[in-house]
Amino acid sequence: MISKPMQAALSQQLNHEFGSSYLYLAMSAYCSYADFNGAAYWFKLQHEEEQFHATKVYDYLIEQGVQVALTQIAEPDADFSSLLAVFEASLAHEQEMTARLNDLSDLALKEKDHATYNLLQWFVNEQVEEEASIGAIIAKLGMVKDDGYGLLMIDNELGQRADLASA
Repeated sequence: MISKPMQAALSQQLNHEFGSSYLYLAMSAYCSYADFNGAAYWFKLQHEEEQFHATKVYDYLIEQGVQVALTQIAEPDADFSSLLAVFEASLAHEQEMTARLNDLSDLALKEKDHATYNLLQWFVNEQVEEEASIGAIIAKLGMVKDDGYGLLMIDNELGQRADLASA
């Protein structure tokens, strides 16, 4: 059984994971509207990945005998000025999520909750991949700036992302 403070912190994280999913769906919608269909697909898969993350936290809480209470999810930002701005917002969001997961890991260590710490390390490692992947996309977008052909090439590449089922 996990402590009450750990239960509360993981319940908050569950809400943040669902919020991330919602944010990425909004980013996908923006990209679709802006005719960046590859990026829209990339963000839709990101939405699905965040749903998987939320489910992983949810399942863990259930396994630990916690009564899960779902809370309201804030409306995500959905107005961006460019494809680069969407990915910059995505990176900022992932960095915020990394900080939250680091704080949760610290709490798990403080509580001597090794099972929860082990779960959280999976998420921490995932965050390293997330930030690197998005950082690489931002670097490419920075190289092409507003060049239409370059943006189309990057958008095409984003559309080649493998989904969770095939990964």
